[in-house]
Amino acid sequence: METETVAQLIRQGLPDAQVEVTGDGSHFDALVVSPAFEGLTLIARHRLVKETVKAQIASGELHALSLKTLTPSQRAETGG
Repeated sequence: METETVAQLIRQGLPDAQVEVTGDGSHFDALVVSPAFEGLTLIARHRLVKETVKAQIASGELHALSLKTLTPSQRAETGG
């Protein structure tokens, strides 16, 4: 699985998100910035993102996905 494929799946599920994915084909790291995360706990944010790649995780095509989830204001605060 390619990093851009993972990013596209996340963008399809969270259309307003800015997504950056790095990885080696089965283990990926994703930075996801979305206004949909406003008011949500970290666990709820991660569940939202993992739902977008649920089929790929279930099939084993996507083995591991580490997430960093931010709201746009949090991203601005971190200078990213």
